[in-house]
Amino acid sequence: MCGIHATISVARHTELSENLRQLLINRGPDHFGLVEREIFLPSVAPDLRIALNFTSTVLALRGDHVAKQPFQHSESDSVLCWNGEVWKFDDKVVSGNDGEAIFARLAQCDLGAATEDRQAHILNTLRKIQGPFAFVFYDSVGQCLYFGRDRLGRRSLLMREESDGQSLSFSSVADSPAAGWEEVQANGIYSVRLHPESSGEKPISLGHHISRHEWVETGGADLVLGVGSFNKDLPQGAEDQLDSASPCVSSLHHHLREALELRVLGIPEPPRPADHQSDVDTRVAVLFSGGLDCTILARMADELLPATQGIDLINVAFQNPRVAAQKQAAPKPGGVVTDDYERCPDRQTGRKSFAELKRACPSRDWRFIAVNVPYEEAMAHKARVVSLIYPHDTEMDLSIALALYFAGRGVGVGYTESAEFNPDAPMVSTPARVLFSGLGADELFGGYSRHVRAFEREGYPALVDELELDIARIGQRNLGRDDRVLANWSKEVRFPYLDEGFVRFAMSSPVWEKCDFGNKSHAADIEPAKRALRLLADQLSLPVIAREKKRAIQFGTRTAKLGSTTGRLKGTASISLQGA
Repeated sequence: MCGIHATISVARHTELSENLRQLLINRGPDHFGLVEREIFLPSVAPDLRIALNFTSTVLALRGDHVAKQPFQHSESDSVLCWNGEVWKFDDKVVSGNDGEAIFARLAQCDLGAATEDRQAHILNTLRKIQGPFAFVFYDSVGQCLYFGRDRLGRRSLLMREESDGQSLSFSSVADSPAAGWEEVQANGIYSVRLHPESSGEKPISLGHHISRHEWVETGGADLVLGVGSFNKDLPQGAEDQLDSASPCVSSLHHHLREALELRVLGIPEPPRPADHQSDVDTRVAVLFSGGLDCTILARMADELLPATQGIDLINVAFQNPRVAAQKQAAPKPGGVVTDDYERCPDRQTGRKSFAELKRACPSRDWRFIAVNVPYEEAMAHKARVVSLIYPHDTEMDLSIALALYFAGRGVGVGYTESAEFNPDAPMVSTPARVLFSGLGADELFGGYSRHVRAFEREGYPALVDELELDIARIGQRNLGRDDRVLANWSKEVRFPYLDEGFVRFAMSSPVWEKCDFGNKSHAADIEPAKRALRLLADQLSLPVIAREKKRAIQFGTRTAKLGSTTGRLKGTASISLQGA
C-alpha cells in the first residue's frame, strides 16, 4: 500500500499542503519520496515549459526491503508512482517487490522506439497485471503521462483539473472535501499527451489531451470488466440440488484457496505497537462481522499460515442513541447485563463465529478484538471520515465508512480464550498491517436480497442479468472509498473474492452452482442464497456460520443513520455535518 500524488502544470511547480502530505504519509509511513521533472516546448511557444511533480509514500509489504519511490530510470528519466500489488504478471506469480518488477518491465522499451511502439509496450505491460493497483507513470522519452486504476477499481485514484486548464493533479486521497476532485474510472488506462504535435497548439488545457485505452486490446466486447465471460446458461428442466457432494463446492474451495494463498503468505512481520501485550506473531487481521464470507476467509487462512502466527478478528459495534432508546438493556441468562455494544447484531454474530473458529482450529492463536465506538467518539471523527471518503458524499457512504474507519484503526478489547463478554478484558491494538475483507462474495454468488427478488420476479433469466450487472459495476462503486478510509491507518485491505482468477471462475460457473433459488428447501436447512459458499463453510466445520443470515455492515454495526435523531434520513441523502 502506498500514497501517490502527481501534478502536471504549465510553467510552475507545485507543493503539497501539510495536510495532504500527512494524509499520504498515513498511507505509507515507511518512506516519503519526491521527484521533479520539466519539459521545455520552445516549438510550441517561447519559454514554454511543463513542470511535473511526483510524490510517493510507501507501506512496505512486498520483498525483503523498502522499495523507495517514486521509481526513476537513470537512462530515460521516466518516473513511476505505484500503489498496488501485482499477484500475477502474464499469468505468472510475481515474487519480491512488485513495484520494482513492473517498473523494470515498463523501462524495457528501446529508447529509440517510435512513439506508437512505446505506447503499445506500456499498455501491454499494464494489461498483463493481475492485482489491485493505481499508478501514475511518466514516459519521458515519449513525453506522455499514463495513469489509472485496476479494472476492478480496488485502489483509490482521484483527479482534478484546474479551471484554467493549466494543471492536472492526481492523488490517492483529497486533502479536503473541495470541489473539483473526481474518482478516476476503472474502465481503462488513461494517457495525457504532453507534447502537442501541432506547433500552433498551446497545451493550456491539459485535460483536452487525455485519451482512454481499453483493458483488452481486441476481442474484449463480451468480457465483463475485461476479466472473463459471464455464463448465461439456464437450467434445462429441474436442476440438481446443491449439496456438499456437488463438484462445484470442491472447485470453489480450490480456487478460493489459490486466491487467498497469494495474499496471505510472505507478509513481513510488522512493527509492534507500543501497547502490544502479546508475543504472538500476528501479520493478518480479518474485518470480522462474523458473517459467512469473512469467517470462511479466516478459516481458510488457518490452512495456509504457519502454526506460529496468530490471526486477529476485528469486530466493530457502535453506540447508537436512537436504537438504544428503542431497546432497553436486558439481562442475559445468568443475570449478566449486556451493554449497547454487546447487543449489536454483528457483535453477537461475531462472538458465535469466533467460538466456532476456536472449535474448528483449536491450535491457532485467534484473538477477537471488540472495537466499541461511543457515539461521541464517532461524531468527533465524523468530519475526518467525510473528508476521506470524498468525493463520495451520501449518508450511506458515511455509515459504511465509519464502520471501516474504526475497524481499520484496530483498537479494542481483546479476547483470546472466551467468546463471552468480559468487562475486564484488556484493550489491545492489532499489529497487523494487512486486513482481509469478504467483499465481492455477495455479488458473485447471489447474496443480496435483490437477487432473491429478481428470481421471484422472473426466475433464473432475471437472476442471471442481476448478477452480471452487479459484477460489471464493481469497479464503479465503492472500493476506492473503502481504500481511502482503511489506508489512513497504514493498513492494506486485500479482497480474495475479487482476485481476477477467482472472479473469472465464479463468472464462468452456471448460476445454479452458486445460488440455489430453484431448490429453496434443503435437508440441512442451508438457505439458497450463496448456497455454494454455505456448503463450503459446512465442509470447513463451520455449521453455525453456514446458516447465518446476510446482514449489511451499517445495520450489523449500527452505524446506519447514526447522526439522525429521527431515523428518517435516506441513504442517498447528502451528508450533513450537523446531523439530522
